[in-house]
Amino acid sequence: MRSRLLAGTLSLLLLGILVGAWHLATLPKGAVAAADSEYAKLVGAQAAVGSKSAFPSPADLGQKLLEHVRDPFYDRGPNDKGIGVQLAYSILRVLLGFSLAALVAIPVGFLIGMSPLVYRALDPFIQVLKPISPLAWMPLALFTLKDSNVSAVFVIFVCSIWPMLINTAFGVASVRREWLNVARTLEVSPVRKAFMVILPAAAPTIMTGMRISVGIAWLVIVAAEMLVGGTGIGYFVWNEWNNLSIANILSGILAIGLVGMALDFFFSRLQKAVTYAE
Repeated sequence: MRSRLLAGTLSLLLLGILVGAWHLATLPKGAVAAADSEYAKLVGAQAAVGSKSAFPSPADLGQKLLEHVRDPFYDRGPNDKGIGVQLAYSILRVLLGFSLAALVAIPVGFLIGMSPLVYRALDPFIQVLKPISPLAWMPLALFTLKDSNVSAVFVIFVCSIWPMLINTAFGVASVRREWLNVARTLEVSPVRKAFMVILPAAAPTIMTGMRISVGIAWLVIVAAEMLVGGTGIGYFVWNEWNNLSIANILSGILAIGLVGMALDFFFSRLQKAVTYAE
């Protein structure tokens, strides 16, 4: 408890230093110097105000965040949707692509981990396809699927499948031989052995792959939505850049970080629960 309190205090201190430095960096130029000079009395308030920084101050960002929190789900047209609506589109795409990847990666990972023959047959394809950037598939997806939303889900599917596939195969292949020998001695059926012996033993490694995959998926969806446009938090950030609203860009970046942290926290809890259950 003491170490946690100390760590929390240190985090708040670092945050205060960061916000303070940010505030000082965005102060109007000449405001401090002119405030105490006789020149300010002669030329009036304009000199005392000085030239305001184009970058928003912490107070400007706080005001913008309050606006987003008050009404996050408004919809006033294609290019004017609340940040909550944009996040909902992005989260839905991530969950769809991630779920489809899990439906493919976990069974195939089981086959690879249980069969050296399947591993040798599929390994060349995995080694060729795994290093390809998911965004490189976007033009092909747009050409074949003819839909930007489906293409974004496909890109999430591609980027999510490899960590889950590799970790599942590794977890299954790493199951202790003694347990498999006992199952063989007891003449346990292959299906029951897979669900009662291999899956519980490999579950922590599988959850690690899922945690990595969802983190990568959340990173990729932002870039994908910047390319395809329309909706999503990535499109929100890019559209606010076109509107030169730096405060909204920072709000979007903060929302991306918070949602990413929430997703990672959720899967870390699942990973710990599976590990303790084992």
